[in-house]
Amino acid sequence: MPIPDLHLAHRLKDIAPSSMMRLAAEAAELRRQGRDIIGLSTGEPDLDTPLHIQEAAISAMRGGDTHYTDIDGTLALKEAIQRKFDRENGLKFNIDEISVSAGAKQVIYNAFSATIDEGDEVIIPTPYYSPYIDMARVLGGREKIVSTSADNGFKMKAQDLEAAITDRSRWLVLNSPSNPSGSVYSASELAELADVLEKHPHVWLLSDDIYEHILFRGQFTTMAKVRPFMANRTLTVNGVSKAYCMTGWRIGYAGGPKQLIKAMRTVQSQVTTCPPSINQAAAVAALDGPEDVLAKIRSVFLERRDVVVSGLNAVPGIDCPVPEGAFYAFPSCEGLLGQKTQTQTIANDQDFARYLLDAANVMVVPGSAFGVPNRLRISFAADIAQLTEACTRIAAAVGDLK
Repeated sequence: MPIPDLHLAHRLKDIAPSSMMRLAAEAAELRRQGRDIIGLSTGEPDLDTPLHIQEAAISAMRGGDTHYTDIDGTLALKEAIQRKFDRENGLKFNIDEISVSAGAKQVIYNAFSATIDEGDEVIIPTPYYSPYIDMARVLGGREKIVSTSADNGFKMKAQDLEAAITDRSRWLVLNSPSNPSGSVYSASELAELADVLEKHPHVWLLSDDIYEHILFRGQFTTMAKVRPFMANRTLTVNGVSKAYCMTGWRIGYAGGPKQLIKAMRTVQSQVTTCPPSINQAAAVAALDGPEDVLAKIRSVFLERRDVVVSGLNAVPGIDCPVPEGAFYAFPSCEGLLGQKTQTQTIANDQDFARYLLDAANVMVVPGSAFGVPNRLRISFAADIAQLTEACTRIAAAVGDLK
């Protein structure tokens, strides 16, 4: 039978599937074809979810906790989140100021969906996590990109934020520690940005703190703690995916003003009904469980970070700064541009990433996917043996360039 024409919504015109997920699928397909691919493209810890969290899920299933829950989270999980925010961040939220979704991504989408009208702007500094942009676009908004510099640790300056704000600005999105750069905003840097936002009360802050616990030095802090006057227009977003190695469990959460949380609840009620009940029980065990789990996971990533940074910096033409948090290296490959393979000249980060895949069987993400060309995002959420081998392969491939 002939395939009928499908009308696709105009809003999808500029939206593409996640580049990270596409690369992961490509790596999986190449492995099926027999290629020995080392995939360093996805932001997913390779470690297993801690046992006590798994056991909580099993107990929930056996206890019949397999039904619909309240729309935006069980009371037990919201109370655990309430305790977490108070204990770790010095933030106090009422139960009706907390929302739970199927991942931090959905939390962000719900917030944007509840607040963005056609033509509204979301201010996003580079390097950025690209779904921020696509979520704004699919809802009729548009991104306002603010360029940052490696010289400033890829962090937005107050004067650049001031210059970006217009009457249509609705949100500023800050991700610290950053995916992909690993940069971390200090309390003083957040305070400077808050001083700008204080003059523009129509601009809200979305603080994406998902990598909070993967911090290699200093003390983590978040905007609503640094400047309490921002609390009534800040959505503090987090989740269990990265800190507790629970990416597939899909539990994200946020704390924010009651009227925003209520609107997000309305959106979620028509999209997913509620987060998975069993996974919420597991998230309670994660948030209320032994804190030494976090320290152990962090120490694993610290060791891996040091292996990757030293390995990459030993390669001529690659310059890799030391990330302060998250589990990504963000090296520059500018020193290799203009060099030649057997078939082409390396003109940009995309060429170099493709060369590494073809010549070294190592998959990384071009920095242009994050708004910063001629860099690479290299995930070190893989075991030491793979990371060491990947650096060896990269060095050999660069050595073959002319």
